[in-house]
Amino acid sequence: MIKPETVQKILDTARIEEVVGDFVSLKKRGANLMGLCPFHNEKTPSFVVSPAKGIFKCFGCGKAGNAVHFIMEHEHYSYPEALKYLAAKYDIFVEESERTPEEIIKDDLKDKLFNINSFAQKYFTDTLLNSQQGKLIGLAYFKERGFTDDTIKQFQLGYCLDSFDSFTNNAEKNGYKKDILSKSGLVIVKEEDNKMFDRFRDRVIFPIHNLTGRVIGFGGRIMTADKNRSKYINSPETDIYHKSETLYGIYFAKQAIVSQNVCFLVEGYTDVISMHQAGFKNVVASSGTSLTVEQIRLIKRFTKNITIIYDGDYAGIKASLRGIDMVLEEGLNVRIVPLPPEDDPDSFVKNNRTSFVIDYLKEKTEDFISFKTNLLLQDAQNDPIKKAEVIRDVVHSISLIPDAISRSVYLKECSNLMETKEQILINEVNKDIAKKYKNLPQKDFSETEAVTTAVAIDTDDNILPPSDLYFLEKDVIEKILLYGDFRSVYPEHDDDEISTAQYIIDETLGDNIEFSEPAFQKILNIFKDGAQQDVVPDEKTFINHPDKDVATTAANLISSRYSISDNWKEYKVYINDESSDISNTVIRSIYSLKAARIKILRENLHKRMEISKDEEEITNLLETDKKYKEFEILINKYLNRIIT
Repeated sequence: MIKPETVQKILDTARIEEVVGDFVSLKKRGANLMGLCPFHNEKTPSFVVSPAKGIFKCFGCGKAGNAVHFIMEHEHYSYPEALKYLAAKYDIFVEESERTPEEIIKDDLKDKLFNINSFAQKYFTDTLLNSQQGKLIGLAYFKERGFTDDTIKQFQLGYCLDSFDSFTNNAEKNGYKKDILSKSGLVIVKEEDNKMFDRFRDRVIFPIHNLTGRVIGFGGRIMTADKNRSKYINSPETDIYHKSETLYGIYFAKQAIVSQNVCFLVEGYTDVISMHQAGFKNVVASSGTSLTVEQIRLIKRFTKNITIIYDGDYAGIKASLRGIDMVLEEGLNVRIVPLPPEDDPDSFVKNNRTSFVIDYLKEKTEDFISFKTNLLLQDAQNDPIKKAEVIRDVVHSISLIPDAISRSVYLKECSNLMETKEQILINEVNKDIAKKYKNLPQKDFSETEAVTTAVAIDTDDNILPPSDLYFLEKDVIEKILLYGDFRSVYPEHDDDEISTAQYIIDETLGDNIEFSEPAFQKILNIFKDGAQQDVVPDEKTFINHPDKDVATTAANLISSRYSISDNWKEYKVYINDESSDISNTVIRSIYSLKAARIKILRENLHKRMEISKDEEEITNLLETDKKYKEFEILINKYLNRIIT
C-alpha cells in the first residue's frame, strides 16, 4: 500500500495540464485549456482542462476527474497503478507502508503466481516454435486455423508436450517448488502417491491476460480424439484467476472497444483471435463459460454497447438468449448478429472477405426485441397460446431494463412487432416491476421509502415518468460542494450564522433524507463526518478522493465550461449568478427537493388507495395524505408555486 503522505505528494505535484497534455493537444481558452476528447469521437472540442482546479471535464461524454482519474480512464489502470505512473513521471519515490503478515503472504502468493504463469507462457511458446513435436502438432494446428506468425506472437500462443511431466520437470529445474506449481493449477498432484503431472499435456495453449497484459491463467485444447478427455480445459481458480470475472482478449481489445464504443462478444478463443486478425479488434470471449454479471460489468467499464455474435446453430442462438436478460439488467444496450447455421465467428471471418463481413454485420445486426421476437415466434407459429407466452417472455426482458425511457421505446417496438396494444404490454411490464419490488425484504412504509422508490403498480396508467429527484439531488450536492464553507443566517437556526454545509446536513438529517444516487450520498456523508470535527471539507478533498465515484462526481459538479470575461465588467455589463444570493439559492434547492419528495410520496399514497380494499387502511392513508398536502402547500408557498 502506498503511504498516504506519498499519495498526497503525488496529488500535489501532478499538474493536470501536463498530464493530459501528454495525450491530448490542448489550446488556451481564457483561464482553461480545451481539446478534442480522447474518450469519444468528436469534431468540435468539448474537453476542458482547468489548471486552477486541477481537473478535466468533457462536456460531450461527461467524463471528469483529476490527473489520477485521467490516467485511470485513458490507460485503464487501477488507482495504485495510476499513482505509480504519475510518481514515475515526476520522479517521486514511492515508499509503500508496512504490510501486515497476512497481506505479505497474500501479495507474495500473487507475485509467485504471476511469475510462474509468465515462466509457463514463455515455456509453452518456446515449445510451440522450437520443439519438433510443437512444430508438427501445435504450430501445424494454428497454421491450419489460418493464424499468422504475428498473431501467434501477439497472443503468445503455445503448446504443451505429450508427456506427463515435461513442463513440471523444467519448472522444478528453474527453481519453482511443488507448492506453487500446484496452486497455479499448471500441474496436478496425485493424492495417492504425491506425484505431479502436467495439467495441459498434449494441448495447444491460449494464455489468458488481465487488463494490464499479465498472464493470469491458461486455456488448453486437446490435440487427440480421446473422448475420455475434455476438448477444452482452463486453469483452476486461483488468487489471480477468477473465470467468472475474466474475458479472453480484453487486454488486446480494450482500446478498440473505447474508440469504437461497442464490444463484440463471442464464445471461444479462436473466435477472438480470428476476428482480431481480420481487423475486428474490439472483440472478447466469455471463454466457453455462461456469461456472468461480472463479465458484463467488465465490458461496461469500456462501453455500454454489446453486440453478441454466437454460433449460428441452435445451441449458439440459445446461449445468446440466456445472456440478453443479464446484459439488459445491467443497463447496457445489446444487439445480436445471427450467423449462418453452418458458421461460428471463427469460420465466418475466415471464409469471407473482410469487406463482406463488415457489410454483413451492418445489415444483419438486430436489436434484442426483433431478434428474440422473431426467434420465439418461429416456434410458436400460429398457436395463440404459444404466442402469448412469447409476448410474456419478451415483455419480461423489457421489464429488466433500468431506464424508463428505453423501456418505453422498446415497448412501442414490441407492440408493433407483436400486433398487440401497447397499453397491455405496459401493464405486463408494471406487473413484473411490482413483483420484483414485492420480493424485496419488506420494510415499514415510511416517507424515505416512498419518496426514493417510485414503484410502478399494476393499474391502467402508463409507467411512471422518470423521477426528477436525481436532478434535484444533484442541485443540492452541487450547492454544498460550491458553497459549503459560506456562512449565513438560515431559517430555524436562531439567527446564528452557520455554514451552508451545516444547513444542508441539518435539513437532510431532520427529514430523514437519503439520496437515491450513491455518489451524492457518499459526498454528503463526507460533509457529515467533517461537521463532527467542525471542519468543512474543501474541493480538493473530493477531487482527490480515492473513491472514483466521489471524485468524478465532484469534478463534474464543480466544472464550468465557460468563465465570464473581465471585458464584460469593463463595458459595465454585469451577469447575475447564484453566488450573489447564496443562502436563498441553497434554501430553494433544499425546498425544491423536499417538494418533489412529498409529491412522489402522495402519488404513491394515491396508488395504494386505488388498489386497497380495506376501508380502515384507506382512512389512514387519507389522513396521512392530508398531512403531506399541508407540508406541500407550505413548501410551495415559499417557492411561489400554486398547487391544487
